[in-house]
Amino acid sequence: MAFLAHEANHRQILASGPANDRLALWIGNGVVGMSQSWWASKHTRHHANPNRVGKDPDIEIDTISFLDEDAAKARGIQRWITQRQGWLFFPLLTLEGLNLHVLAIRHLFSRGEVKGRWTELGLIALRFAVFVAPVFIFLPVGMAFAFLGVQLAVFGVYMGASFAPNHKGMAVIAPGAKLDFFSKQVRTSRNISGGWWATWLMGGLNYQIEHHLFPNMPRPHLSRAREIVIEHCQTLGVPYVETTLLQSYGIVIQYLNRVGLAARDPFECPLTSAARRV
Repeated sequence: MAFLAHEANHRQILASGPANDRLALWIGNGVVGMSQSWWASKHTRHHANPNRVGKDPDIEIDTISFLDEDAAKARGIQRWITQRQGWLFFPLLTLEGLNLHVLAIRHLFSRGEVKGRWTELGLIALRFAVFVAPVFIFLPVGMAFAFLGVQLAVFGVYMGASFAPNHKGMAVIAPGAKLDFFSKQVRTSRNISGGWWATWLMGGLNYQIEHHLFPNMPRPHLSRAREIVIEHCQTLGVPYVETTLLQSYGIVIQYLNRVGLAARDPFECPLTSAARRV
């Protein structure tokens, strides 16, 4: 359902823009429990400037640092996490589902202007009444919390495991760099091989390059567009990156660990560091 909300936000499903927006609202808020306005704003900025420093919200520092300069600023427990963030990435995703719900509520209760604020809050309240409340009505309290905990953990890992392979570890664009649209979108994106099963598993996000070039192209057409894009990349000499799903996870972990090195003490004694690793 989250994948469908994503596609409706990109106006891929229905004939008109307003109809897609309404569908995204009902699915995103009423089924998934996220804020459609928050997601749409964040995702639009990401598509306009993927992996561009200072403009792509998806590489802004959160628990994970995606840039060396952000990792170098980490202190306390944040620094400890950053130093190991590659290995901690997937365990931390178990909290991402809860984080997305918290961000939605925080956005909808913020003081800034939110279009359709009460409609979104009403749909989230409806979801709570239909899905969350019955869990506590029909299950013992401890089991109800366990049920929701597992559901949120699985949701967070599934979403993170579907979105992370697409850009993490690809080229990062400096704030002042000048790139044409085609090069910017292709060089910062990575496809996942696997054909129909990868499309089913990842909601079409396995064709990330084509999705970024044609954001409103429906999922069934992305595989056909891939052949044309590959040929065009060969003509222009632009690298087209496609890996298996497991290879992409390895690249993401390696990249995050490499960024995490910036959080280490630059004056640390090499002998002490080596002894600690033993």
